[in-house]
Amino acid sequence: MKISEIIEQIEALAPLPLQESFDNSGLQTGDISQEVKGILLCIDVTEAVMDEAVTLGCNLVISHHPLLFKPLRTLTGRNYIERSLIKACKNDIAVYSSHTSLDNAENGVNYHLAEKIGLKKIRILSPKKDSLLKLVTFVPTAFAEPLRSALFKAGAGVIGNYDSCSFNVEGCGTFRAGESANPFVGAVGESHSEPEIRLETVLPAYRKSAVLRALMTSHPYEEPAFDFYRLDNDWIQAGSGAIGELPEPIGEADFLQSLKTVFNLQCLKHSPLTGRKISRVALCGGSGAFLIPEAVAAGADIFITGEARYNDYYDVENRLLLAVIGHHESEISTKELIYKALSSKAADFPIHLSKTDLNPVGYL
Repeated sequence: MKISEIIEQIEALAPLPLQESFDNSGLQTGDISQEVKGILLCIDVTEAVMDEAVTLGCNLVISHHPLLFKPLRTLTGRNYIERSLIKACKNDIAVYSSHTSLDNAENGVNYHLAEKIGLKKIRILSPKKDSLLKLVTFVPTAFAEPLRSALFKAGAGVIGNYDSCSFNVEGCGTFRAGESANPFVGAVGESHSEPEIRLETVLPAYRKSAVLRALMTSHPYEEPAFDFYRLDNDWIQAGSGAIGELPEPIGEADFLQSLKTVFNLQCLKHSPLTGRKISRVALCGGSGAFLIPEAVAAGADIFITGEARYNDYYDVENRLLLAVIGHHESEISTKELIYKALSSKAADFPIHLSKTDLNPVGYL
């Protein structure tokens, strides 16, 4: 199996178009046409991780945080990023990073955190905006079902927990084929009326090319009519953070103690206790404090994240409890997610969880 095929599987879980505009998710370096010899999973790419990959015979390193976040003007080995990149190039190791594309995926980092805590009815806290399109096309009645199936297979027609969604109206299409046309129905130079279905369906904007290919391939007409409209609707299948419900309300102190156990924490930071029970929980792995207003608006009793500023502990006031568990600790499950996605291929080559990928923050 080639590295490119592994990347396809990762991007099925965490499509690159889901990443934030500031990010650099995706392939960092390497030849993806290579056959996979072994995979090493980590959060951060460091020199120790690259040495580990060489020792284990891995030619693909999959990290959460991108190795290359800012453009390089030189490559001289002056810092750990450049030295790690040099080692990757010298040893023909490809490096791929998932970062915010995995953060924003429906079943990505934040969903996994919510499941570890035991939340139910999990949903995206802050859905992506300006990310949906509506496709409208017209097809002869007898060909509507095959076309619908092709569009759904290409990624159209998903709304919340429902798929294969479309709206269909019967009507009559008219046209006249020109001299150079090769009409599917009707004759050259003659006006023609055809019973048709107006078919409408929604799709993520990044699926537009795939859905258009499916339309052009499956539609019987030589020149099918279609329109794409940009929607203002939130895309509830993707976005930042997650929110869910605990099976039973629990006291704040007890819940904070359970967080320490679940994430194997030496300590955690939190804002002053509010005296309320914890029932609705919002969270975001990594640096997620920007979502505190959304958590408050959603009626969360607590917001959990990896990092927060000093003033954030004041700003929550008495509206909810803020719990900060550490950046590395909040994203440790990324390795589990990728391993699970690739585990069916583990018989073909080894997949390792890095043992040198350590938390750069120490606790005394």
